[in-house]
Amino acid sequence: MFNHPNLVALRTNPLTALAGGFWLASLLTASAVAVHANPRQTHLPTASVVELMTRDLISGPQKEVVMLTVSYPASGASLPHRHDAQVFVYVLEGVLNMQVRGSPPVKLHAGETFYESPDDVHIVSANDSHDAPAKILVMMIKDKGKPGSRTVTD
Repeated sequence: MFNHPNLVALRTNPLTALAGGFWLASLLTASAVAVHANPRQTHLPTASVVELMTRDLISGPQKEVVMLTVSYPASGASLPHRHDAQVFVYVLEGVLNMQVRGSPPVKLHAGETFYESPDDVHIVSANDSHDAPAKILVMMIKDKGKPGSRTVTD
């Protein structure tokens, strides 16, 4: 399980399990991302990430597939970060604004997808709603033993 003092609590549901099986079959995975109700706050809400599954990648012995969910509170956002991995995102509920450096921003609704390459810096990851939460299923193919996510300061 990924734990971080600034992560928002994540929950699973049957849709997550079904989507996870499909995504795993497609060799997808995800990582933990710090999620904040307001990045300018000095006291961030307590949170956690629920890792759903981690498995060795059969075709790449030094790689693993990680699957988890990330929940954004109303107006929640993550700090700029990168994963050094292939990241596949499926929006389970809500509307999110996403952007990687060098690409235009996109608004994603439930049922839509987003991809981050190992070289991408994820500069915008925010819940578009001020009233409702948003939730994503994330799957990542990453190097074993390396962190799933790291903050970017530049």
